[in-house]
Amino acid sequence: MLKLEGLSVFYGGIHALRGINLEVPEGKIITLIGANGAGKSTMLNRIMGLVRGGSGTIQWDRRDISFLDTREIVASGLVLIPEGRHVFPNLTVEENLNLGAYMRNDKAAVRRDREKCYALFPRLRERLRQSAGTLSGGEQQMLAVGRGLMSSPKLLMLDEPSLGLAPLVANMIFSIIREINKNGTTVLLIEQNAHAALEIADYGYVLETGEITMHDACPVLAADGGIRKAYLGED
Repeated sequence: MLKLEGLSVFYGGIHALRGINLEVPEGKIITLIGANGAGKSTMLNRIMGLVRGGSGTIQWDRRDISFLDTREIVASGLVLIPEGRHVFPNLTVEENLNLGAYMRNDKAAVRRDREKCYALFPRLRERLRQSAGTLSGGEQQMLAVGRGLMSSPKLLMLDEPSLGLAPLVANMIFSIIREINKNGTTVLLIEQNAHAALEIADYGYVLETGEITMHDACPVLAADGGIRKAYLGED
């Protein structure tokens, strides 16, 4: 479904990504774990056309999207929920959700997807007229995910969805990611909470200073001594 081959990105003189090879098969949850500054967000931004330059190819749905603009990439069914939520604080919850569907003309399908969002996040229905900036951090993350789903993605990419959330709320977000995947959406998850990421994903990649250093089925990665020490806080 999504395939990166030899993807490299430079920021000035910094080699931020070094020959990344990564695949996201249809119907799966794939996770990328790594420390701050490893290049995880850079990779997502390059996929979405928010970062340019470098070398390598990005194949999406059997099409080379390496040089498409972001609008075309979103229209093709690839959607990013960025780190930090980035909801529109002065707009209502309902207006934020509607903006997620701004490129869609299928009004009946948009209404159905809105109801699906409310089913996943009942709290959003309760706060439809509330300004997004007045929501709690967890509610803003729900809104960011809901807004992404309103684009009707084939592949949903999430950048640190649990960042800054209380453990109970973070666990709820991870449960919803599972539910989204069960409902047919492929997921690429970038997450510093390696415990949770490896628990819900099918396959994982480890990114260190711009390079993929390991990749395997998540149970295999979770059992690896180096991974347990570096990312799971175990000796």
